[in-house]
Amino acid sequence: MPPFESVTPVFLVSDIATTMRWYEQKLGFAVDAVPKSPPHNIAILRKDEVEIFLQQLAGYQRPDHYREREGGVWSAYIRTRGVQQLYDRMQSLGGVTVVQPPHRQPYGQTELEIRDPNGYTLVFAERS
Repeated sequence: MPPFESVTPVFLVSDIATTMRWYEQKLGFAVDAVPKSPPHNIAILRKDEVEIFLQQLAGYQRPDHYREREGGVWSAYIRTRGVQQLYDRMQSLGGVTVVQPPHRQPYGQTELEIRDPNGYTLVFAERS
């Protein structure tokens, strides 16, 4: 079996252009859309070693499953350093929905949970 190299979450959204701007302004992602001019069909978001794809489906609304499972339902788990600093930056920027502020988990991670404008829950995790 050949080795796997990486995995990229793919989020279905109703408006790629708006979502790209949010990821760029709030989280510092570089964005690349296809086609370059709206309406976009797909977008690639990149920051450091993290990549997220967006696919557009007009009128799409993601169902909110977060509270259906104890501990929440996550869309992407992003390993990082400086979770508290990231939280502080998000607080100063505004426009970011914090689901859970930084908190230590029994499995040794400090995690911050936020929700993007489409309802996807992003978890930023730092080994404590």
